[in-house]
Amino acid sequence: MSVPDNKAELLEAIDSSLGKLWRDLATVPEALAGEVSLEGHAKGTIMSVRDLVAYLIGWNELVLKWHERRRAGLAVDFPDTGFKWNELGRLAGKFYADHAGLTWPALLERLADAKMRIVALVEEYPDAELYGAPWYEKYTMGRMIQFNASSPYANARGRLRKWQKARGEA
Repeated sequence: MSVPDNKAELLEAIDSSLGKLWRDLATVPEALAGEVSLEGHAKGTIMSVRDLVAYLIGWNELVLKWHERRRAGLAVDFPDTGFKWNELGRLAGKFYADHAGLTWPALLERLADAKMRIVALVEEYPDAELYGAPWYEKYTMGRMIQFNASSPYANARGRLRKWQKARGEA
């Protein structure tokens, strides 16, 4: 799928990429979701499918936090308070830890909820606000949402399918 450049394309990218991932996640048995055998987000690390889902939830909820802070007239710390862009491996670890206590079904439910909230967020904005001007550095608001919603969904699907293939499941 090409890079979205308007609201309709962004909504389609979010829906399509998570829909594809969702079909693959549905095939992961709960008993295997916590197995630490999937290539991690930081170089040389290994994670579980649970961690992969926690990572997606973390980024989606971070996007929502950015917009909540913006609406409240507060400064937005990119990517998050206490983290720099060159510390994304550490941020991924935080996302894993933040969601470690959730059951597999609860993680999936939280991902579905985060996606619905991202869609509602996108629907609030007109195209001009999403794509008309830079929002963070040179990136538009729509591009920042895409970087942290539909793109990670597609990346996660690739990781998951590679893991399933290595296990003889895909």
